[in-house]
Parts: sequence; structure tokens; C-alpha cells
Amino acid sequence: MNRLTAAALAAAVLCSPAAAQRRDTALEAALLAHVTELASDAYDGREPGTDGEAKTLRYIGRQWFDIGLESGTNDPRNAWFAPVTLVAREPASSRVAFSRRGRPQFSPLGSTEVFTSGKRTLLNSAPVLFVGKGQHEVGRAELAGRVALLFEGGDSSALRQNALLKAGAAAVMTILDGERTLDEVRARRSRSGYALATEELGGDLDAYISAEGIERALAGGPLDLTALRALAAQPDFTAKVLDLAVTLEATTRETRINTHNVIGRIPGRRPETGAILLLAHWDHFGECASAPAEDLVCNGAIDNASGIAALTEIARRLAKGPAMDRDVYFLATTAEEIGLLGAEAFAENPPLPLDQIVAAFNLDSFALAPRGTPIGIVGRGLTALDAGILAVAKAQKRKVVDGDAANAYVRRQDGWALLAHDVPTVMVSSSWSDIARVERFFDGDYHRPGDQVKPGLDLSGTAEDVAFHVALVRHFADLKKVPPRSK
Repeated sequence: MNRLTAAALAAAVLCSPAAAQRRDTALEAALLAHVTELASDAYDGREPGTDGEAKTLRYIGRQWFDIGLESGTNDPRNAWFAPVTLVAREPASSRVAFSRRGRPQFSPLGSTEVFTSGKRTLLNSAPVLFVGKGQHEVGRAELAGRVALLFEGGDSSALRQNALLKAGAAAVMTILDGERTLDEVRARRSRSGYALATEELGGDLDAYISAEGIERALAGGPLDLTALRALAAQPDFTAKVLDLAVTLEATTRETRINTHNVIGRIPGRRPETGAILLLAHWDHFGECASAPAEDLVCNGAIDNASGIAALTEIARRLAKGPAMDRDVYFLATTAEEIGLLGAEAFAENPPLPLDQIVAAFNLDSFALAPRGTPIGIVGRGLTALDAGILAVAKAQKRKVVDGDAANAYVRRQDGWALLAHDVPTVMVSSSWSDIARVERFFDGDYHRPGDQVKPGLDLSGTAEDVAFHVALVRHFADLKKVPPRSK
């Protein structure tokens, strides 16, 4: 068969009544309309706490109300929109001062930097304990009240620092004796860190010093930097108290951000038997580039206007269908991109007891695969939901890829925040059945201005995933198929 004949035959098959029936072009058009709207420049990248958020919330709320959902906040003070308060923290100031036997030791300007996880943390004249490369066990009694001084060790530095703090060190100071510079540390740490306002502040101190800085601090003492290197290289290394004391002080600057989750509900006939939860994050990064770049907005079409579009169309089809036994909740989360914080806020202050959630399904980056693509499960083997998902896949004639390769991304999506609270949560999607395809997206438009609606955006796979989730929800909401858990 020549190429022309094969192409003509393929076109005939695609245009046949049977093929047209299989492809839900009306649903694809509805999905495209949602994605095009939410990923337009009018929403300015859907950043929490901005006008872009206000427009996003109005759009989602109006869609869900028109579909016929009820408010799911179960809070008459905040119908539909559940408040979430975030705190953005960035370093404000730091001070490091060394002394030996009460006498100040000179430190070159700009040779040190210290950060705190709290608002202001001060450690006054603490002894310095040299722990080499931080790879040898140090007792709690040795670390207590002391600053652990160590050489950096590439990617493992943060793990070793955290281990020393957990073991009892009053603070950790890292000697930048390799390729990394203090300017690089400052650039990385100057970015805002985000947390829920309800999260308790710590007070850990994390300090850095250049090779020149530690040389000057050690000057006049029995050891210099060369001697420290030699000690650290010894196979039988043991921690050594230096004849130095150090004062560390750091402060952070805080900005509060008021944002919201959106929660809707379809009431079931037997709400006392539990509920099903579907969720997708609505937020993205806002304006994420700067001049002279022509495109400044991260529109987040795939990540995650596609997920909100799918969530909305699943809700539409469930609301039009017969009543279900269990309640079904729909959650559009804020602040996923900065730490899964909206999902965490939902878990901390849920509209129903978390142990009543029978199954939760997260929808994220749904527009990566065309129709006919197998399904992948992010979270496979981590919950008791797999058997039900496979049963629905068999009934719907959808193939599920073997293995748990997609679990490499389980911590990078809202489902992880719920799993941490023992809510059985997975992400079921054709997008996540091929890790190579996902990684191509990550290497390309992901979290960049290029993630926008482009000509030919294929939502046929998303439409199939919407239909699959409708069947999935009806399965888990059916008491005959998934009976109540015995208490």
C-alpha cells in the first residue's frame, strides 16, 4: 500500500460515523474554551493575591454555580471561596561576629551570610564545633549549644545541615570551599519562601562563610584552613571544639497574601457514607519574565488551566446524571505552585472530616496526550484505590500502563499534601502514562511563558480522561461497588 492510499484510508476511518461517535468534539470544544479563557493574558498568569486571582475565582464560581453545584465550604461565612492566608518570607538582615577568649576576630566585609527560618533569631557567643564534612556521627551532647562548622558537600549539603540541626546543633555554618560562592547562595536564598500563616515559625540558623572569611576568623589560633582540611580528610575523624565563639543574628521580612480555595459539591443520597473528592489547582506564576522579553506572562495553559477545565466538565456531566449515593466535592486549590499550600490548607481546615473521604482524584497538566493514550496512575500502590481504578478501566476499555514509574512525581502535586493526611489520593491521567512525554514538557514550556494556548492544542486525550473520571467517580460513589468502611 503506498503512502497516499494509506493516508486516504486513515482519513476515511477518522471521518466514519463510528469514529466520529467515539470522539466527543463538543467536549473538546468546551475544554478548549475554558483553557483559552483561563490562560489568556487577561488573567495575568493567575497569581494568588492579585487581580488575576479575582478574575479566576469569578470564572470558576460562575461556571460551577451555572452547572448546578452547591457551595462545598460548609461555612455560611464563606460560601464557595474558602480563605487561605499565606506568608511570603525573604531574608532581611544578617550579622556574624567571631571572637576568641572574648576578643573580636576580624571578618572581611561580605564574607559571611546567615539565614533564619523565623522572624528574628539571635545566638550569642556560641562555641564552634568543627564536624569536618558532616559525614561522621556526632553525639547530641557534643552538639548542644554549639555551632556546627563543616565543609560543603554539593547536593548533600542541605541534608547534612538538617541532620546536624535535628541532632541538637544550635546552628550550622558551612564553609564554601568549592565552586559555589556566597553570591550564588544569596541569589538562591533571596527568593521568597512561602508558608501558610498558620504554620509555626522555626528559629533555625543556617550560616555560610567564604574560605577567606574562615581564614581570618582562625587567624592567631592553633589551626588554619589547611589544617581543617587535613582533619576533615582523616578516616577516623572526630569532631573538634575550636577556640572560637560566634554570634549569629538573622531576620526575615514578611508579606501576607490573602487567597482562596474554591469548593463546590454535588449532594448524595447517603452523605453519611462518605464522599468523593476531585481537585485541581487554579494558580500559576503571574508575570514570570522581565523586559526586554516580549512575553512576560506565565499563562499556565497546560499547568493547570487544563486541570480546571477537566474538573469543571466532569462536574457538569456528574450534575446532569442520576443522583449518587455519596457526596462529591470539587476543590480548586490555590498556591500549588509555591508548595501545595492550598491543598494543605484544605486538609488543615476541611469542610468534612478527612476520614470520610473515600477517594480523592487530583487533576494536573491534563493536556499532554492525544486520545487513545493509555492511562498512568501517580500514586499507584500507595492507596487501596488501585483495584477500583483498574475495574473501571476494564469496563471503559481503557488500558492502564504497568508499573509505578509515574510515582517519581507523586510529591510534586497536590495529592501529596492529602496523602500526608491519610486521604487516599491518586492522579489518573493519560498525560502521565509516558514519563518521557512528561519530561519533554518539563524541559520545554513548563513554568515558562511558552505554556499558552497554541494553534492545534490537542484536547482529545483530556476529553477521554474527563469521561473516564465521570465513570471513576460514579464507581466510588456507588455503595454497592464500594461499601462503607467498617468502623
